[in-house]
Amino acid sequence: MSIASRRSIASGSAVALVLALVGCTPTGSPSERETVIDLLEHDWQHVPGIVADGDELRVTATGRTIVEQDGGGGQPNPPVNLAGVHLEATDDFTLTTSFTDVTADATLAVLARPPVIADEFLIQPAGLTLTLSGDDLRITVFDGSAPEDVTDPEPVQDEEATLADPEAELSVHRSGDRLEIASDGETLSSLPLGGIFDSGELWFGVSSEEGSFTVGSLTATAPAGGSLVAAGPVAGEAERSAEGLQALASRARPGFLIGAAAALGPLVSDAAYAENLVGNVGLITPENAMKPQALSPRQGEYHFEEADALLDLAASAGIAVHGHTIAFTEAMPGWMRNLPADSEQQRQASAAVLLDYVHTVVSHFRGRLDSLDVVNEPFDVDQGTSLQENVWYRVFGPSYPVVVSTAVHDADPDVRQFINENGADVPGPRQDALLQLALDTNAQGGHIDGVGLQAHVYDLATDALSEEDLATTFDTFADAGLAVRISENDVPDDEGQDVQAEQYATVLAACLGSDACVSYTSWGVDDTYDWFIDDDGALRQGHDLLFDDDEPTPAYDALRQVLAN
Repeated sequence: MSIASRRSIASGSAVALVLALVGCTPTGSPSERETVIDLLEHDWQHVPGIVADGDELRVTATGRTIVEQDGGGGQPNPPVNLAGVHLEATDDFTLTTSFTDVTADATLAVLARPPVIADEFLIQPAGLTLTLSGDDLRITVFDGSAPEDVTDPEPVQDEEATLADPEAELSVHRSGDRLEIASDGETLSSLPLGGIFDSGELWFGVSSEEGSFTVGSLTATAPAGGSLVAAGPVAGEAERSAEGLQALASRARPGFLIGAAAALGPLVSDAAYAENLVGNVGLITPENAMKPQALSPRQGEYHFEEADALLDLAASAGIAVHGHTIAFTEAMPGWMRNLPADSEQQRQASAAVLLDYVHTVVSHFRGRLDSLDVVNEPFDVDQGTSLQENVWYRVFGPSYPVVVSTAVHDADPDVRQFINENGADVPGPRQDALLQLALDTNAQGGHIDGVGLQAHVYDLATDALSEEDLATTFDTFADAGLAVRISENDVPDDEGQDVQAEQYATVLAACLGSDACVSYTSWGVDDTYDWFIDDDGALRQGHDLLFDDDEPTPAYDALRQVLAN
């Protein structure tokens, strides 16, 4: 039986038992009971911008966006309740909600699954959003199909209605193949359902773009005989495997960690992803949840909720966390990227702001991180050896890694510090520059423990790594007293899965064979969530990872063989 099949959806008499456990209210005789779930009675503490206030939710704008590499763009990234409750609903249902104290706008999102968050864009899932502004209600429906422009998805339905009473109860009713939207019992829109809720799940987000509001009620109801169940994160059901990669690594070389980059969305919603991750790794790196644009989208405001949820799930599974990242040219919110640095007075003021960010973030996570990328990808993007002149460089000068490292150490003296870089995996000028940067940082009072070598093999014809070059690299850093992490390994299957598997095995074998190499991390878990935008602007799926559509690839088997031998 598949993992998904084991997550049964209760109905009939079984629902009555489940409802008693999750705080739902059955009414009428057993054969006539409807299911009622008060969603506000469940956990919303890990949703950015939301504070539970008695039996209400107070929602404030977060300003969360996803910026592109050059700092442009800014695709909205509204919060979704990932670590709290979602619903399993395969039949008809009714959702009711009410908004009060709306200062600008208020949005309820009902999604078929969590969004997929990539480095520079968000993939909009199928679902419905209701946005109230004044007495205007905007109703938008997305079908989950691949848009022409992923950063600006077009809804399949986009309607507006004027409400007689903006504080009256809003309802969303699914009946067969229709979806009806009503206010105070008056139908505003009747839409074809299409396949937007074919997943059988409902995920919820409440957000404001510019203001604040109160959610006075949010209730889900299913008619008698229908299926409606409140469910929590599937990661809680995943278990460590005695024959997983980390278990094999611990037997082969005690203390050596096998890791993967992880995201909260699939970890809480995809049982196979959760089982494959938890079953195989002893270390996770948050893909995006700890980057500056996620933690502090507005100056002086911090949203640790999703990162905390990810770290809590890792801790409950006995998995260590490598933090990612502090000083990084990309993934910065606009306010940080644009701090002034033209005069000495401006540089001093901006320095205080940046150091406050470092202190706040590192202090918040103190004691919960095994290690941390204090400086990420410092060199230019054309594989040169010059430092990128980002805001850290402009404010503190070329010795900014010393300042950052010292500030991190002051906030958490126990976290191991790394400088993470691409293109430095093999001997050459870029590797020499990385080594020198780490040594110079420590010579000037920094606390760098080691370097992260990303080992992205984007093109096997030009990027393939040999065990000999890697062994030389590890010896070079070991001789300098520095540890090494393989921090972001991924390999495409363009030349076939056997060639892909061989390259994965080569990298792990070299790392495992050197005492200087303390951990190995693949940059992702499953190709299901591996997406990129090609040079023509089209959305493409990558095939670079150890699992594909829940199933292990030959690369996974190759890593098992390396560890077993």
